[in-house]
Amino acid sequence: MAPSAPSGSISTASSPSSATSTSTTAAVASTSEAARAGAILTIDLAAIAANWRTLRDRAGPAACAAVVKADAYGLGAARVAPALAVAGCRSFVVATLDEAIALRGVLPEGTEVICLGGLPADSEGEFQRHAVTPVLNHLGEVERWRVFARWRGTPYPAVIHIDTGMNRLGLGPDELDRLATEPDRLDGLTVRLWMSHLACAEADSPMNAAQLAAFRAALARLPAAPASLANSSGLFLGSDYRFDLARPGCALYGVNPTPGRPNPMSGVIRLDARVLQVRNVDSPMTVGYGATHRVAGSGKVATVAVGYADGYARTLSGRGHVHVGGAAAPVVGRISMDLITVDISHLPDGAVVPNAFVELIGPSRPVDTVAEEGGTIGYEILTALGRRYHRVYTGGAAEGL
Repeated sequence: MAPSAPSGSISTASSPSSATSTSTTAAVASTSEAARAGAILTIDLAAIAANWRTLRDRAGPAACAAVVKADAYGLGAARVAPALAVAGCRSFVVATLDEAIALRGVLPEGTEVICLGGLPADSEGEFQRHAVTPVLNHLGEVERWRVFARWRGTPYPAVIHIDTGMNRLGLGPDELDRLATEPDRLDGLTVRLWMSHLACAEADSPMNAAQLAAFRAALARLPAAPASLANSSGLFLGSDYRFDLARPGCALYGVNPTPGRPNPMSGVIRLDARVLQVRNVDSPMTVGYGATHRVAGSGKVATVAVGYADGYARTLSGRGHVHVGGAAAPVVGRISMDLITVDISHLPDGAVVPNAFVELIGPSRPVDTVAEEGGTIGYEILTALGRRYHRVYTGGAAEGL
């Protein structure tokens, strides 16, 4: 295995975006802190901010939050969230209280942090101390937050989740009926939002209209307050879905919110991995664990310093591609913990040499393409990005950071 950058190795580049520049990757790789890296992950903060502005404009006149849960989908919330705040975002959404507390440490005053994961036992004081707005998912949580607010003598904000068909979290029909007929259950609270979540927003599904109708019917029975329904893909279903606050997540990070149509978002990451060795092969040789790839005729294989321990999905074995020497090259054999092997037989001699870099994700290999080859979704590709990569952030200077 190739030596890799230590966990947390991070650089900041003030040069033009290296998420779309091959020359910048070469320059970064020549720096001393990246010289030992097996792979370099470049994250373009300006592109993320531009994506948010695109979504904000589409959401208008509704406000537009930014979902930065799971460490900003694997890209580093401590860097991504401040860039979004500079761009104008004032509402941020996370999944857990720990994520919310960490986010508070990097965001300016006056920004809102909403936590989707409910109200864990004995956590009321932490929510209040860090000015985090909980999403209350059942009446038990509503009651606990109400009792705490009344004890403190302050009407604390809350987002109340209404289930309209996902059947995961949120008030179901029975609890909705009880709340609608007993609105005093909200005494002492300020309902910041009534919220629901679309199950099939990425598809042309009749469930979208059904959930919209269910949400509207619920709102008609409840005290007036702002509402939120649209996620990234929901923003592209039409103005009826936008309500008062949109909650885009994956689209901020370059995942296509309109599958089957051209991606309206800019790519924000580039992942390049180092070639460790180039070797000649010929039949009847095999490549990798399990001897799953059998060589047919003479050719060449490049070994590249990335593997499933770095988040390069094992399901890409024999299915994925990298971009090298101006062309796509197939991944052959099983992806192992630290290495992949790539067939470069079709490339000219000298086109791929040790210590050169191949593009795994980037302009020639969009994240959705990689996900499709791996039988998964862009969200999983992003959130699995490993900690051994040397991370380079670009675009921060352009955003005033």
